[in-house]
Amino acid sequence: MLLAIGLALVLRFGWDSAPSEAAVMGARLVQASANCEDDDLSASAPIREDKDVERYFRPSRLPVLNDRFNGKFFDPYYDKKVEEIKLPSSLMDTPENTILNYFSILREAENLCETTGGCGTIGNAKIPYPVAYHFLSDAYRNRLSYKAYIQSFQEIAHINLIKLRQVPADPDRPGEERYFIELETIEGSSKANTYFAYYYGYVYIQQNGDRYEISDVELQGEDFLCAAYHHWNHMAEAVVDIEYGNWCKLVEKRKPTRQDGYIKQIDFSGTDGREYRFIFFVLTNDTDVLTAQYRKGQGGKWELIHMDPRQCLDDDHRKNRNS
Repeated sequence: MLLAIGLALVLRFGWDSAPSEAAVMGARLVQASANCEDDDLSASAPIREDKDVERYFRPSRLPVLNDRFNGKFFDPYYDKKVEEIKLPSSLMDTPENTILNYFSILREAENLCETTGGCGTIGNAKIPYPVAYHFLSDAYRNRLSYKAYIQSFQEIAHINLIKLRQVPADPDRPGEERYFIELETIEGSSKANTYFAYYYGYVYIQQNGDRYEISDVELQGEDFLCAAYHHWNHMAEAVVDIEYGNWCKLVEKRKPTRQDGYIKQIDFSGTDGREYRFIFFVLTNDTDVLTAQYRKGQGGKWELIHMDPRQCLDDDHRKNRNS
């Protein structure tokens, strides 16, 4: 059907007659007209009474967590240079408040190029970036200059924090608290249309006096085609069965999965006579991400463990090589 439409466009308008026009999916891409912020039109246009503007920003029904501030929050920082900004400790008095306030500020920012999407001013434009930058620890800012920080947001026009949950600390970074996050963004493109993209990862928090500062952020983009066509390792049950069962020979009996919202709990009895509990988080693209592993110790208490199933493959490889 799309191919027929594309051929019809070529025959009707003559593709070669307008070589500068963009193409998408075999068709000529027609730019949508947008009369945004046109004084002649806005003077006579009716005032919108619709309060539910949220529906224009996002397709999912997950609640937005980073919705704490409006435009007036930025008034004290409007004319300040990045080095002149001082933030009150109350914005960073707990790790959760630090993360929620940080992304609430970034939600009002945009860094689109002129021709890559949007129409007129979006949110508070680039005013929020220097404010958000001061949520980062000194060490983080020493690694990431403000110029590089701004550039890292190129083509990001809107950020929704849709998942936030504390997870066990990284064993390589025991002095930092770690939080799982998932972000829903609206991004610009060279086609001059905007699209939704999703990322997940971890925010690391370090205490500095009466403040909890962001010491690092790690993100991975979500692919909506890979799991659908290829990988088994996006499914929590398959991960347990294959990686910890087949590879490590550890799973004696996997118990029924328990799920509460986006949190999956998988318990299994081990071949070593111990009980295990693995916690997965379900992403928007329906991929399950392992976030914690526990083994029941003496007295029935669940104890945090860190197992790398790839080590089992390495051990088997060494055994086969030496046999």
